[in-house]
Amino acid sequence: MRRYAALCLAFALPALLLAPPVRAQLLDPMKTVGRVGDAVRDIAAPVLEPLGDAARDVRGLAGDRVQRLTRFVAEHGDRVEWDEQRQPAIRGEVLLLDPDPSALETARRQGYTLVERGTLEGLDVAYARLAAPSGMPLAKAVTTLRKALPGREVSADQLHFASGKTGGPANGAPAAPALPRGGTVGVIDGAISASSQGSERLAAQRSFAAGSKPSDHASAIASLLTGAGTARIYGADVYGTDPAGGSALAIARALGWMQTQAVPVVSISLVGPANPLLARAVAAAQGKGMVIVAAVGNDGAAAPSAYPASYPGVVAVTGVDGAGRVLIEAGRASHLDYAAPGADMSALVPGRGRVSLRGTSYAAPLAASRIAARRAASATAAKAMEAANAEAIKGARRTGRGVLCNICRSGL
Repeated sequence: MRRYAALCLAFALPALLLAPPVRAQLLDPMKTVGRVGDAVRDIAAPVLEPLGDAARDVRGLAGDRVQRLTRFVAEHGDRVEWDEQRQPAIRGEVLLLDPDPSALETARRQGYTLVERGTLEGLDVAYARLAAPSGMPLAKAVTTLRKALPGREVSADQLHFASGKTGGPANGAPAAPALPRGGTVGVIDGAISASSQGSERLAAQRSFAAGSKPSDHASAIASLLTGAGTARIYGADVYGTDPAGGSALAIARALGWMQTQAVPVVSISLVGPANPLLARAVAAAQGKGMVIVAAVGNDGAAAPSAYPASYPGVVAVTGVDGAGRVLIEAGRASHLDYAAPGADMSALVPGRGRVSLRGTSYAAPLAASRIAARRAASATAAKAMEAANAEAIKGARRTGRGVLCNICRSGL
């Protein structure tokens, strides 16, 4: 099976089917599709070239994206299927928030089987995983349980995809001086390699998925954080070796663990659809003082709003290139807070050396590094955000409050 790394651009399928075509500078289509986990771990594969040809036919791009997702779900039908919103999700599993004996008994009578009942560590959010009735498509399983439990929050466990890529060698890009600014940042992504540049600052790492394999994407982010002066990094692997990695429940669990570790700022460079369990987890973590920073994705400005960047209170970050221009492929959220470098820079990736980077995936951790540094010097999240606002370099309308970490441009 050939690996396919461009799925990080693909969660906006419904809009592509229903909305007018959009102009976006995206990756060329591939002929075969690989695992979601492989897409995130191997996003630095040589087949990925720097983005180009902004004038490419948008109808062709829309068709390519639909085909990519269709092939992916078809290839991994043992672990993935469409939900009722036509989003890729874990096959045959439905999430129920705040389960009680009455709701679970109703679900049982409808043919659903309890797989797990638990509470998110550190966040006090109760949930249940239910297996759909045998032979029932996931889309129908979600809508049927919603009808049986009116007013309850029921959803599929949708998948999330990385929102950036690493390219080829950085061609001797000069390394910027280290910026010893301090602070602690949590990274929810794939596994950070033990031999990555950021490993010496990795305070702890925990897996929330089956298996483990170092991720170039996560390792590049750790390298950026190290170069930007972040003192301590916490890693949460939500992909492992699972073809259905990056689920909403895995990310929610990772947030809960970050809360138990007292991580003040968490960076998430993943995008997917809105999910009630993850929304609840985000709100609970924020209520305990955590600042969550997320990338807006690379699906273009006309794509549906990306999550978790679009959840209320999440710091939504877009990317800019070396000339200060917002990346043409940058997606959007329901709000925009900052921009940060997302192109014309590099990072060290184990086994590959210094490679070029592009995508809002890499803007989010750089913004998080500045917020974390401010947080380390202040008593509250509110004061840290005020300081970040004052630091932001005001620019184009599409950069939110301005550009953070502009000095982190290249060679990190």
